[in-house]
Amino acid sequence: MSTHTTSIRAVLKVVLSVGAFYAFLKIAFLPFPLPFSLTFMYMSLAVIGALVYMTLFLDIAESIISPLFVFLGGGVEGNVAKGARMVVLVAMPVLIWLFVYSKMNKEPEVPLSQRVIHPAPPGDFMSLHNPYRVEEKERFAEYVEEGRQVYYKNCVFCHGDFLDGNGIFASRMNPPPANFQDPGTIAMLQESFLFWRVSTGGPGLPKESTPWSSAMPQWETMLTEEERWKVILFLYDYTGHSPRTWE
Repeated sequence: MSTHTTSIRAVLKVVLSVGAFYAFLKIAFLPFPLPFSLTFMYMSLAVIGALVYMTLFLDIAESIISPLFVFLGGGVEGNVAKGARMVVLVAMPVLIWLFVYSKMNKEPEVPLSQRVIHPAPPGDFMSLHNPYRVEEKERFAEYVEEGRQVYYKNCVFCHGDFLDGNGIFASRMNPPPANFQDPGTIAMLQESFLFWRVSTGGPGLPKESTPWSSAMPQWETMLTEEERWKVILFLYDYTGHSPRTWE
């Protein structure tokens, strides 16, 4: 067997190996295929490795590259050679054009609307006031204590012992539970807003707050109106924040 034939077969094996690796990348990770960027990176490394292998172990300069230059440059005469040469020279730019066209000729995707973290509550909630925010210190302390009991029986598992959003279930939630210690949360909101969010939970969020809807349940189905108002009192009292007012 000639050296030329041996080199050709070796090159074909390398090309088939690279093709098999590409097929592996496209099939092995289904139903969640690799992103294009990762596929491109892995294939680039595979092609570079294949080129390094051929230059180290194969005499491709004499067996492959030189005959290729002779063929494309017109050194091989005959109608068959000319026809094959024209097919190659025409097919290469056509294939490149088709590849670019397929990548560029796509329907523009509608961008996702920005998620609203604090959507406006329905109108019937906006005018509500906490009936348990009273001036009498003793009664107020009593209401706060009742709210504390409600919190540690129902809310602590997500919002945490210290109201910082680090409850035992918090790591499994997206978005995470609210951190009430953060001055950018309840300190920026009215009590009526909190009452609406506590009452209706994640299912009560409007469309502009999707696709990452809150995991908070509808507490209006489990807590009385009095308990919901009092737990809100506790949130503000414990964190030292004051509720925002419409004024």
